[in-house]
Amino acid sequence: MYAVIKTGGKQYKVAAGDYLKVEKLDGDVGSKVVIDKILMLADGDDVTIGSPLVDGAKVNATVLSHGKGDKVMIFKFSRRKHYRKTQGHRQSYTEIQIDDINGKGAAKKAAAKPAAAKKEAAEKSAAKPAAEKPAAKKSAATKAKSADKE
Repeated sequence: MYAVIKTGGKQYKVAAGDYLKVEKLDGDVGSKVVIDKILMLADGDDVTIGSPLVDGAKVNATVLSHGKGDKVMIFKFSRRKHYRKTQGHRQSYTEIQIDDINGKGAAKKAAAKPAAAKKEAAEKSAAKPAAEKPAAKKSAATKAKSADKE
């Protein structure tokens, strides 16, 4: 089973037991974090796609550590203008471990809705009597023959 989650403006495909570095989250080291922005759930062949999110689905994770990424150097330069500017940036991150994905009930409900809709459509089509169907239009030749008989 895996899920596609959204956190920190990015999307990640996660499964139980995965380690992940995401944008900085609130929470102490060792605390539990619940991510409820689930875009997609997949359990074997059962795939549930949210619109935009899957209702009732959650991903439980544990905060392992906080840190800063590698330094990125920003260098601005204009030739012949005596302009140079150097700046560095280190992005903060949180390392998490995915404990489990809760969404089985949501996946079953979503799968049941299309099946129920198909079942209702089949019942409606079977319940329609032939009299409700519009009569076929007569061609001009058939109309002329019926007028001649009268």
